[in-house]
Amino acid sequence: MSVVLTATLTALVVMGVTALVSRRVDRVAVVDVAWGLVFVAIALVLAALWPDTHSWLLALLVVVWGGRLAWHIGRRSRGHGEDPRYEKMLGGPGWTSGAAHVVTRVFLTQAVVALLISAPLQVAAAYDVRWWPVVWVGAAVWALGLFFEVVGDAQLEAYKAEPRESRPRILDTGLWGWTRHPNYFGDACVWWGLWIAGALALGWLPGLLTVWAPAAMTFFVRNVTGAKLLERTMSQRPGWDEYAARVPLFVPRPPRHPR
Repeated sequence: MSVVLTATLTALVVMGVTALVSRRVDRVAVVDVAWGLVFVAIALVLAALWPDTHSWLLALLVVVWGGRLAWHIGRRSRGHGEDPRYEKMLGGPGWTSGAAHVVTRVFLTQAVVALLISAPLQVAAAYDVRWWPVVWVGAAVWALGLFFEVVGDAQLEAYKAEPRESRPRILDTGLWGWTRHPNYFGDACVWWGLWIAGALALGWLPGLLTVWAPAAMTFFVRNVTGAKLLERTMSQRPGWDEYAARVPLFVPRPPRHPR
């Protein structure tokens, strides 16, 4: 069985099971928990079928990132109803728009996207490492991304836990004073790190042929499904314009004090 076919079947199985769970609980947003887990499954299956030190190292990185993300999203969303994003996308709550429509728009689409974004992992399973130092550079970029995700999420949770009347109107301390979206920036770094460690370490050609994967992930978390989408509601808060003038949207820089 080829690497691509294996990754395809793995993504379809994970999202198929997630669709069944979603139908049972009548909540489409459970797919967000599966987003990290589908990459975990792909990385582990590839490492098991094409085992070497490189594939297992990449699988470890993906398991740490994807497992933490699934746990964080699952814990955060526990007890909540349907996500308004999916209601808007599907034209109604849950599965009311029909099973075929929901499966196609949400679960099949995410399976295809996961398959495409995991291209560096697939290439790494098929070929041998050429430059091991590049693998460790990629692991360092991955670690930077995980740091921004974990610390950014923790700082946001601590902020939300404060009494509303005593906390600042906008979180602008810690990493949130360096970038308005440290978790999304971290997610992009994770995938650039996996590309460097997974595909670029094989040589220039595998790197160039798969560079679109982290580039696409960065584009989506910055411009489509992540930062800019969230800012449509965040920008309505008092003091937002002053905060946005001081703190960059995505790529971090040292905090600037208000004039």
